[in-house]
Amino acid sequence: MAEYIPPALDWVREQVELYESSGGTEGTTLLDTGLPCVLVTHTGNKSGAIRKIPLMRVAVDGNYVLIGSMGGQPKNPVWVYNLRANPDIQLRDKTAVFDMRVREVTDEREREKLWAAAVAAYPAYDEYQAKTTRRIPVFVAEPRSGL
Repeated sequence: MAEYIPPALDWVREQVELYESSGGTEGTTLLDTGLPCVLVTHTGNKSGAIRKIPLMRVAVDGNYVLIGSMGGQPKNPVWVYNLRANPDIQLRDKTAVFDMRVREVTDEREREKLWAAAVAAYPAYDEYQAKTTRRIPVFVAEPRSGL
């Protein structure tokens, strides 16, 4: 089994620990904002280690939308590269845990629909996009078939 590397940022590590240790009954809102989040377990693209990150909860048609905003910073968050290299993830939404596969959304119509859903859940995404020259990546997490 791969090694688990906890998040480096204290608040992220604490959020992950609370979410998991409570079985998904606590730590389910991002930074105590009251906005729901999911926990994404993925594989590091360089280390091969298990990584975990809380992300805003955006659900559309039984799937989840993952936005690589990093607050509008100039670079993508590291997890974007991890998902591109290793698309099989586990996603925890409160007490429910799903094995999923992500794909980066490149179709413009689909991206517009999913971006709109993300902005409806968290309006700051539009501000983040305006703040950076990079195109913020949009992923959709879908149930893995055959499981």
